Amino acid sequence: MAKQPASLEARSVRLLKVGEQVRHILSELLMRQEVHDEVLTAHSVSVTEVRMSPDLRHATAFIKPLLGANEEAVLKALRTNTAYFQREVAQRLRLKYAAKMRFQADDSFDVASHIDKLLADPKVKRDLSAED
Repeated sequence: MAKQPASLEARSVRLLKVGEQVRHILSELLMRQEVHDEVLTAHSVSVTEVRMSPDLRHATAFIKPLLGANEEAVLKALRTNTAYFQREVAQRLRLKYAAKMRFQADDSFDVASHIDKLLADPKVKRDLSAED
């Protein structure tokens, strides 16, 4: 009997679960300073999210250094050590394929602070309170 393809919801839940597992592994590697890189040991780096491709072969990790300091240097160090991260994630997850890792800066905090700034504007506050 042919195997039924998984529903869209089941696939997306699996992508989220695997992405969260990858995020935990990367966070643990960075927290325990298992990567022998001077830039990464000198900075506290948060892995805010990991997005997996539908086939689980590609992972995009969004990172943010503490206080946003030296973001470019941290990204360069992470990209230099990509092979190490891929190997560690593959060994710990034991998936069929090892995901190719990509590292990107997380801009969501900047967008959120911009929205907060806009909402704190007196003109916007006046318009919002007029509707109430």
